[in-house]
Amino acid sequence: MTTLTVSNILFTMKSFLLEIGSEEIPARFVLRGLTVLREELVQFLNKESIEYGAISGYATPRRLAVCVEGVSEMQKDKTVETFGPPKRVAFDDKGAPSKAAIGFAKSLNVGVGKLRVVKTERGEYIAATIEEKGRAARNVLSEGLPKLISSLQLPKTMRWGDSSLRFLRPIRWIVSMIGNEVVSFEIDGIKSGNISYGHRFLSPGPVEINNPSEYLSLLSKNHVIADYQERKRVIREEIQKVETDMNIKVHEDAELLDLVTFLVEYPTIVLGSFEDKYLDLPKELLITVMRTHQKYFSTENRQGNILPHYIVVSNTKAENNDIVRKGAERVLRARLEDARFYYAEDREKPLWDYIDKLKKVTFQEKLGTLYDKEERIKALCSFIADNLNFQQTERLLRAAMLSKADLVTGIVREFPELQGYMGMMYALNSGEDQEIATAVYEHYLPKAAGDSLPAGEIGTIISLADKIDNIASFFHLGLIPSGSEDPFALRRQAAGIINILQNRDYTLTLDMLTNNALESLSVSPVEKTALSEKIMQFFNQRIEGMLLSQGYNYDIVNAALAVKMLNIKDLKYRIDALLDLKKNPAFPALLMAAKRVYNILAKVQPGIVNESLLNEPAEKELYSAVAKVEAKVQDKNIIALFELEKPINTFFDSVLVMDKDEKIRNNRLALLYSVKNIFDSLGDFSKIME
Repeated sequence: MTTLTVSNILFTMKSFLLEIGSEEIPARFVLRGLTVLREELVQFLNKESIEYGAISGYATPRRLAVCVEGVSEMQKDKTVETFGPPKRVAFDDKGAPSKAAIGFAKSLNVGVGKLRVVKTERGEYIAATIEEKGRAARNVLSEGLPKLISSLQLPKTMRWGDSSLRFLRPIRWIVSMIGNEVVSFEIDGIKSGNISYGHRFLSPGPVEINNPSEYLSLLSKNHVIADYQERKRVIREEIQKVETDMNIKVHEDAELLDLVTFLVEYPTIVLGSFEDKYLDLPKELLITVMRTHQKYFSTENRQGNILPHYIVVSNTKAENNDIVRKGAERVLRARLEDARFYYAEDREKPLWDYIDKLKKVTFQEKLGTLYDKEERIKALCSFIADNLNFQQTERLLRAAMLSKADLVTGIVREFPELQGYMGMMYALNSGEDQEIATAVYEHYLPKAAGDSLPAGEIGTIISLADKIDNIASFFHLGLIPSGSEDPFALRRQAAGIINILQNRDYTLTLDMLTNNALESLSVSPVEKTALSEKIMQFFNQRIEGMLLSQGYNYDIVNAALAVKMLNIKDLKYRIDALLDLKKNPAFPALLMAAKRVYNILAKVQPGIVNESLLNEPAEKELYSAVAKVEAKVQDKNIIALFELEKPINTFFDSVLVMDKDEKIRNNRLALLYSVKNIFDSLGDFSKIME
């Protein structure tokens, strides 16, 4: 065991720069790579007792860089206390040092006389205190950075050639400097230095860095804006200029803005256009073709109608805009022609005729085809409709059967992200009414956190059916989310179900939905019980996380979730009721009384109270109080719970619960269970903190 303290000696401070240059990194990995590099460098500096100040991170497709200001030239001096063997082993009966003590002293290069005895929780041990002088930070960094870089936990790393090093993409150069000095090291044949590189095409030559302070300005002169926040600002401002000059509106797309920011090093905005004839295509289809495949920003007029113009974020000078524009228009024209062809072909027959094709498409090897999936959705929709007394069952089931039909159309095969939307467009084209067509689109909602919920009743019911079928099906196959892995987005779908039920006055409960979905999968009764418990626990974890993120106390959430849930709105009511109770000054006394009940019933099965066996005045008083309070609580008069505190305490103080007579004992336990049931109508009070 080793402890250490550090001295407060002041050292000269310099800036430190680490830049890792590579082949183009996929845009979606750039920021994550920078975050990991920065976090690991901070941990390294802290571990090595190297003082530092502000930290800045820079990233482009070809580089990840961290600049640390105020880095001390020297490590802090350390006072290290190292413990050796126990005293009884270190010294003999006469107090002479043993071989163990001599060996310990020798290993630390100190004399035996420097050893001392220290009392610890485990007994007396010998120890030695050593003053370690801080080393030059440059040397510490030189030794540690190769290991730091080679051990970065990055997404989707690769090896290249005969290299053993793994990184996002092949590393081509490393800049490592503290002040105006190079921090020298070599990793996999790549030597660190002070040479960076500018834009691959506009300034391909080497860029000599004399000091970290000039890093950004030197790269800027060589057509690289290394600060990604600055690149984003430039892109945003240039887009706004186009909007003003052209009197158009560019579709807001924060995700696309982030993406293009990490696709370029020197952003230039180019306005492109396409032929008016393509405006006959559905709006979302046009936007998707431009956004998903080409990374272009689509535009609309002030009335919200899509325009035949788009924004390209180019990685070159403005003088090359004409070349970029022509290339973009040529590529986009080909993509739009494909979309136009598939759209025309798909509409040659009604959407209903595509349903039969679902029989030839596998949903999941052990779950059958997409047609089988639709049949399960239809059965679940019937169950939900019956539960809600929904009258338009025939229309609901027609929409359910159409819900997946667009998955076998040409457009959706080409642009999977348009599933649902194209189904709606094709349903309208086929003569389906607006409500059914909208339901085909809405049943995928919500698609993400914060997304809108289905507005129509039919779309809402199909959405619940589709999502609970997915959760039950994959749990049945053992494909349960674990850690950060959730390939079938079951957490998102569970959150979608919860959000829908929170916003609807449905009598549906999660266990009702779950059990019916499992019945559609024809699981055995034993398996059904086990799976139902797992799925309910899965839902509870989602609900707990959502409630905690909304600021609710952990103990209150746990208490409310611990008892059988009626429905999501009931859960919210119980949590709010518990919070109101907890604010009352008398609550601590009530909680203590409640916990007396919970504690004695920990291993007891519930029973029925026999009033004729109630002999003691205190148990009769409690029995009477239970009847009165239970009725009040059922009428939402939660404050009536405080009427139980005195009868409970009187009962425990006056009555021997564990009577020798088994009938009396069981009857008194049953009486206490009736008290517990009242508390349980709000939550498990044993989980509430005082």
